[in-house]
Amino acid sequence: MTAGTVVAMDAAADAVISFRGVRKEYPDGTVAVHDLDLDVRRGELLVLVGPSGCGKSTTLRMVNRLVEPTAGQVLLAGADVASQDPVRLRRGIGYVIQHVGLFPHRTVAQNVATVPGLVGWDRARTRARVHELLDLVGLSPDTYAARYPHELSGGERQRVGVARALATDPPVLLMDEPFGAVDPAGRRRLQTEFGRIQRELGTTVILVTHDIDEAVLLGDRIAVLAPGGRLDQLAEPLSILARPATDVVAELVGEGRAVRMLALTQLQLADLDPVALPAGGRPGTATDAPADAKAGPAGSAGPAGSPGRSAAPVAAVPLGASLDVALSALAASPSPAVPVTDASGAVVGMLTPDVVHRALRRTTAETLATSP
Repeated sequence: MTAGTVVAMDAAADAVISFRGVRKEYPDGTVAVHDLDLDVRRGELLVLVGPSGCGKSTTLRMVNRLVEPTAGQVLLAGADVASQDPVRLRRGIGYVIQHVGLFPHRTVAQNVATVPGLVGWDRARTRARVHELLDLVGLSPDTYAARYPHELSGGERQRVGVARALATDPPVLLMDEPFGAVDPAGRRRLQTEFGRIQRELGTTVILVTHDIDEAVLLGDRIAVLAPGGRLDQLAEPLSILARPATDVVAELVGEGRAVRMLALTQLQLADLDPVALPAGGRPGTATDAPADAKAGPAGSAGPAGSPGRSAAPVAAVPLGASLDVALSALAASPSPAVPVTDASGAVVGMLTPDVVHRALRRTTAETLATSP
């Protein structure tokens, strides 16, 4: 038995959802999903991404039997979902869709309490869970519990939808374009907050999206589906960006893949330029950074326009920050070098454009070295 076989067996043993030779073919001969073999690991957020018509949503809906496969098996915790009562199955799986689907005649609290009521929870337990979940998704129960869906913004409705899907603490959450109906700014906030919630709860999630940026931001792994429902690549986000396996994946990632890698790359000590030591030869704090990192060119006017007045100190970047944060700090800085500090506040190096390039090259090399 090879090491690769052992790894594959371990991954399969830890799978919460498994697709085994799954195929979906419609009566007119259209193949939506082609012989899919895929394991979703316990506690991971797996993103299904690809062009329209590649079978993303069809694959998702076969887990809760909203779509039945033509061939193969979908296993949930080792049991074939086809052998389970569909109503009972769906009550045990969280489900979030693009337009939320809240009941318009029910309050926020009543919407979140839907599944607990169906499975027989008592009022006290249900009320406590509703309040807990509203707090979790950032909606104060005192403010929002008694409101109706038409009194909420799009982002607030989406948060209620997530809370409802998590009401009975399901082991699996299915999300079909969950943030697609929200404006871009609200979408990014929701994505970030949902990532935090998923990590906190450890829920196993399959998320469908057409947005590669969303996939890279949220996914532990990304499954790229091609037209005809074929799995073209399954890998971690950095591997998808650094080494697209097919033309379909490369086209999906696009020419901006290096920019997308910024958010996935963290500053390391070896990436940094050295910092000039202050008088006495001892490392300083961010406020002791070299003069050219704290002020504009010598003799330049300060904020009040007086010659020679130093600008305000440049805000330091913490070691371990992502490169998108680092690049933003550089863009906002009057100096070409920004101090980088460790947890104690000591300056451990300088951030420059060369450092950003160096860190990106390091990450790409590391990813290529470890990718199959």
